[in-house]
Amino acid sequence: MTSDNIVVRGARQHNLKNIDLDIPKNKLVVITGLSGSGKTSLAFDTLYAEGQRRYVESLSTYARQFLERMEKPDVDFIEGLSPAIAIEQKTASHNPRSTIGTVTEIYDYLRLLFARVGSPHCHVCGKPVTSQSLDEMVDNLMSLNAGTRITILSPVITDQVGSHEKFLKQILRQGFSRIRLNGKLTEIELAGNLDKKLKHSIAVVIDRLIIKPGLQNRLADSLELALNQSNGIAEIEVKDQATIFFSEKATCITCKTTYPPLSPASFSFNSPHGACSKCDGLGSITEIDPDLIVPNTELSLREGAVSIWAQRNSLHFIEFMEALSAAYGTDIYTPYKNLSSHFKNALLHGSGEKSVKFYFERNEKRVFYEKPYEGIIPKLERRYKEAQSSSAREEIQQYMSFKPCSECNGSRLNATSRSVKIKGYTMEYVTNLSVGNAVRFFQELQLSGRQKTISERIINEVRERLEFLNQVGLSYLTLARSANTLSGGENQRIRLATQIASKLTGVLYVLDEPSIGLHQRDNQRLLSALRHMRDLGNTVIVVEHDEETILASDHVIDIGPGAGILGGNIMFSGTPENLVKEKNSLTGQYISGEKKIEVPSRRRSGNGNRINIKGACGNNLKNINIEIPLGCFVCVTGVSGSGKSTLVIETIYNALVQRLHRSRTSAGPCTGIDGLESIDKVVNIDQSPIGRTPRSNPATYTGVFTHIRDIFSRTPDSRVRSFKAGRFSFNIKGGRCEACCGDGIIKIEMHFLPDVYVTCDVCKGKRYNRETLEVRYKGRNIADVLDMTVRQSLEFFEKIPLIHTKLNALADVGLDYIRLGQPATTLSGGEAQRVKLSSELSKKGTGKTLYILDEPTTGLHIADIENLLKILNRLVDSGNTVITIEHQLDVIKSADYIIDLGPEGGDMGGYIVGSGTPEELVLIPESHTGRYLKPILTDL
Repeated sequence: MTSDNIVVRGARQHNLKNIDLDIPKNKLVVITGLSGSGKTSLAFDTLYAEGQRRYVESLSTYARQFLERMEKPDVDFIEGLSPAIAIEQKTASHNPRSTIGTVTEIYDYLRLLFARVGSPHCHVCGKPVTSQSLDEMVDNLMSLNAGTRITILSPVITDQVGSHEKFLKQILRQGFSRIRLNGKLTEIELAGNLDKKLKHSIAVVIDRLIIKPGLQNRLADSLELALNQSNGIAEIEVKDQATIFFSEKATCITCKTTYPPLSPASFSFNSPHGACSKCDGLGSITEIDPDLIVPNTELSLREGAVSIWAQRNSLHFIEFMEALSAAYGTDIYTPYKNLSSHFKNALLHGSGEKSVKFYFERNEKRVFYEKPYEGIIPKLERRYKEAQSSSAREEIQQYMSFKPCSECNGSRLNATSRSVKIKGYTMEYVTNLSVGNAVRFFQELQLSGRQKTISERIINEVRERLEFLNQVGLSYLTLARSANTLSGGENQRIRLATQIASKLTGVLYVLDEPSIGLHQRDNQRLLSALRHMRDLGNTVIVVEHDEETILASDHVIDIGPGAGILGGNIMFSGTPENLVKEKNSLTGQYISGEKKIEVPSRRRSGNGNRINIKGACGNNLKNINIEIPLGCFVCVTGVSGSGKSTLVIETIYNALVQRLHRSRTSAGPCTGIDGLESIDKVVNIDQSPIGRTPRSNPATYTGVFTHIRDIFSRTPDSRVRSFKAGRFSFNIKGGRCEACCGDGIIKIEMHFLPDVYVTCDVCKGKRYNRETLEVRYKGRNIADVLDMTVRQSLEFFEKIPLIHTKLNALADVGLDYIRLGQPATTLSGGEAQRVKLSSELSKKGTGKTLYILDEPTTGLHIADIENLLKILNRLVDSGNTVITIEHQLDVIKSADYIIDLGPEGGDMGGYIVGSGTPEELVLIPESHTGRYLKPILTDL
């Protein structure tokens, strides 16, 4: 035991098998192994948890009550542990006010920069708004050439209606004799009677001077008098030169609008000083969305194109629709997309003064209807304002969506703050730059004099933080982007960049697959960032499956040999060079090439049908046309930010669920989609949790628990006691333990200590009451069954086809190690995705389903990926189509057809770089994916 190592002895957290381990400090350490083998249990639940717990223990009891406390891990002892920071794949913030700029603190520096060196401009006329002291005004005029003739005026009235007789008499009594009336100099007494119906502009002539030495005192007196007369504004007419305006209150000379002094709060959208008054600094407002009212434009009014009318089929209502259509020269059988824009506008926004006329039957009487039509959107808006109950508002909210605020255009700031400029650029312009472009902007920004002195340190801080974001592969993101729209991998890399900027030393950093969502091209930049953190004097522990990251590390820990109860052992601990020689390490076998995922011997050409998406232009997509062959394994690739999720999820998936499942989800804009008749269902299998409470588990999600409860309800013991299937549910009263309400555990809040979860004393964690547990099937009660692994339950229910089919699907996707009753909150994103995949596998398909998966290899070992590919190919072989968004090269090389987007991320992305088989893609020199794919296609 030395101070150079973190010494772990007797770690038994979760499935760890009492392991002993020495981890070198101040090194880049990778923990790898099969999904579910115990990597997270070691890295996060043991090392990070203990490091965090010890640090918090050192604080006062008062401070500890405000911090999240972690339970002491099940380990004999750990020595050499540093304060720990976890950088996980969790959404940084669900707060809509959080942006990338605020999360990284770059926006705080920008607020300070614009407040100190920004130049205010009038938000009405756009002219610069400046303020000067009296001395500055005098110095400015004295800098004119000697002999220059000037006239000092006080503009007191600008474009105001009236005769102004009283005012003219007043200034005459004050000793002034001349004015400039509507642009012409004249004597006050000769001004005559002004037309009171017209607008007039009047400026009082204060003094006429010739610039010469020693004139400062008279200038100061005259300027002060001019400022007093016009509330802080003086106008200087210079002979043969442009007029000079002075203001002591930062007032627009033209509009007479006075602006408050600038401060950092003036640019905060979380402060009333800077926030847009219409959207309160959110940048968007909720309003009725026409796309949600008419989600499928292929349908006619009679077929239910207007979703809010879809269920209204009464004769009276049909007659009304026919009368409304006839009034605009159309009918209710024409597809919505073919209706005239005039009629669409009337349908949504009302007919104005035009009346709709028709007869209808009511109580056996013929009634004549004639009045203007209100319109769907005005009616919904009125009903929303008048709604008295939350349920009534929620009903209308399903037709509402967030739209950019029309006043601030999504910038979140008020008009005054939006008009402050630095070298002609506003805060809105800077925050809407991508990180890569922002780096170049601040490198090229040249300030001088006082501005340069003030801004130098601020700009250096901004540049440094932007460089760190660029370094971890996030050059395509904009600072104004909401934090809640980021993926787990993007959030993790933002936090990584923030930690690099903090320049801490002596810290234990624990990261969870930072390479997720990152293209191979950007991997080296990420590795460089990790090495930089290590070189500062920190220990960096990374849970990772990426081969390049493993080989670039200083030390590798491989956990296995299997998953769940079959894992938890240290299979290897040492350098990457020795890993490839270790025969007991499954990871080493794949890296050495002893085991590998083979390139398919043939590529499927599909079933001859295709989906054609035309003119896709959502987010950064550049009006592209996409052709997707059906009956194939299709992979969408490209660098981070190239538009993959926009194309696959927001455009293709959302458009398909609109048309196939009548969903109200808004889809990314495109001009048309053809070929849908060849698909009868679309399924998005993402990595969102299968449930957000411990009550959700694999058994309930897959539906197998319903069949298990039915079996228990048919046992002799249940029949004697008249127990139904509901008796065996832990979610409802009857069979569950009421002491813990079916949770099996009880939460006890401990104030400044971590909350304690204790096993229920009544049911001993079984979740059910005594009577329910007395019912047995093949010697096991319902609690025993929930505690079984999938592998064990397959044997137990071997002769029950309905149950065996669903359990076999879980085993097929590599989840035979999880327990049936394992809380959903303990499943990783990859495990949750595979539970969903198994649920789809267990269903009887028609062979015409489109499956969409977003980075399905997240959290998967290469051996798990090989197993996943077998499942996906099984779906395709059944006639279905699989579309994946993926960076993992083994998945890409196994695809039948690739759509590669790019060439870069953000504004430089959104184009189709190439499409075709993997062999065809590697021949395209512009494709980054093709360049990295070529070496692993051994036949090229």
